[in-house]
Amino acid sequence: MKKTATLLAAAIVPLVAGLGIATSSQAQDDQAYCRALVDQYTHGGQEAGFAPQSLETTVAISQCRDGNPQAAIPVLERELRRNDFTMPPRG
Repeated sequence: MKKTATLLAAAIVPLVAGLGIATSSQAQDDQAYCRALVDQYTHGGQEAGFAPQSLETTVAISQCRDGNPQAAIPVLERELRRNDFTMPPRG
């Protein structure tokens, strides 16, 4: 029984470690993409004469800057598309 548990643990540990690395990499990619969206919105928006941003957009920008890109990305993408901006490349 101990041998089976040891073998199972030996097989699972590398898988869990790999998932952690992949998740970390995806989170960094999401954060970089979110920052690119904020840059596009804030700099591009000023040049294009955007109307004042909504509370939802303000919150999304804040979430992105605070490290919560999953909640911010859909809002920022929608606002940029609504204003005919091209999405920055997603890494």
